[in-house]
Amino acid sequence: MIKRASTFLLLLVIATSAMPLAAFAAEDGELDALHHSANAYYLDFEPFGKLQLPRIFVVQHEDGSYGVEIFRSTAAAILEGGWVAETASHAEEGEGDAHADEAHTDETHTTEAGPYGGITLEQLEGYLAPASGGHVVLDLSISKHLVFAWLGMLVVVLIMTRMAGLYGQGQGRDTAPQGVFQNLFETLIIFVRDDIARPNLGKKADKYTPYLLTAFFFILTCNLLGLVPFGATATSNLMVTTVLATFTFVLTQLGGTKDYWMHILWPPGIPAFVKPILMPVEILGIFTKPIALAIRLFANLTAGHLVILSLIGLIFSFAKIFGPGVGYAVAPVSIAFALFIYFLELLVSFIQAYVFTMLSALFIGMAVEEHHHDHDEAHGDHHAEPAPVQVA
Repeated sequence: MIKRASTFLLLLVIATSAMPLAAFAAEDGELDALHHSANAYYLDFEPFGKLQLPRIFVVQHEDGSYGVEIFRSTAAAILEGGWVAETASHAEEGEGDAHADEAHTDETHTTEAGPYGGITLEQLEGYLAPASGGHVVLDLSISKHLVFAWLGMLVVVLIMTRMAGLYGQGQGRDTAPQGVFQNLFETLIIFVRDDIARPNLGKKADKYTPYLLTAFFFILTCNLLGLVPFGATATSNLMVTTVLATFTFVLTQLGGTKDYWMHILWPPGIPAFVKPILMPVEILGIFTKPIALAIRLFANLTAGHLVILSLIGLIFSFAKIFGPGVGYAVAPVSIAFALFIYFLELLVSFIQAYVFTMLSALFIGMAVEEHHHDHDEAHGDHHAEPAPVQVA
């Protein structure tokens, strides 16, 4: 009974996750998996609708002055705030023709028809620019990836606050952990501490374990939120993974010992004429490590969702090319493969959180490791007199 309920729930998750894709296919007759996994300034609840997010701009006006303009949505910015949406078709039609571009801009600005608060989907996803002149210096608009990053942070704070409260009461510290909640997260916490932090950081593990726990649980939470119906994966945004990798980079450099910097700026144990050649390579290596961290996490999470969306999209592609009957016939196969990839994505969510945390601990551990160069102890025995042989 439990197995049947679990299978039904997973099928429901796959079907519900496919709703935005199905609605998009029905509306435009085209499928674009990358479009649905990309960032946007709205939360997609199709076929029920889209929830537009606030738009915040730092603008430099034509007279050189600066200002901040805030709108409750993209539609409000276009219809009420004097902004225009520079869409892809706008750019194509206006290429090489300034007058056509200006006419199209005016038309875009005055459009009153459209299903999304008075504007079209193309305008909703277009780049906004002030109609009265000037340009955007900084776009601080809230995107769906940012919303789910905040949600991930909130979940982690709630979990850790609850765990800290239980530890404060002595439960799990003076007595054994109790309940499914505490036992589950106690297992993950001990895993990060004993299998990631301590083997790589040694005596300094306690200093960096809070950061490693924060990174692990935040990444894991964001990964899992991306598998929830109508959800979005914040860790599939390169900016989010770059910020995470930057924290690892900063901690690594701040914790670096004298020996760490000596191996980078003047590598020991090699001929002097080779050292100037290795120095740029070592300095470059400082930056390539966090870059690899950011790209690895971003690429793995993005690829998994693209595969799931593409498999579900086969249903609509076959239906469009060969007719609805073929689409219905392909549906069971597509859903079965998508379900398999969904299980794989659950595994990848944990693996990628582990890999990022492990590599962060490894990089920090390499920097904070203390090397003892005690030549007297290392070579003193070579000059000591041999111990007398005892004869029984």
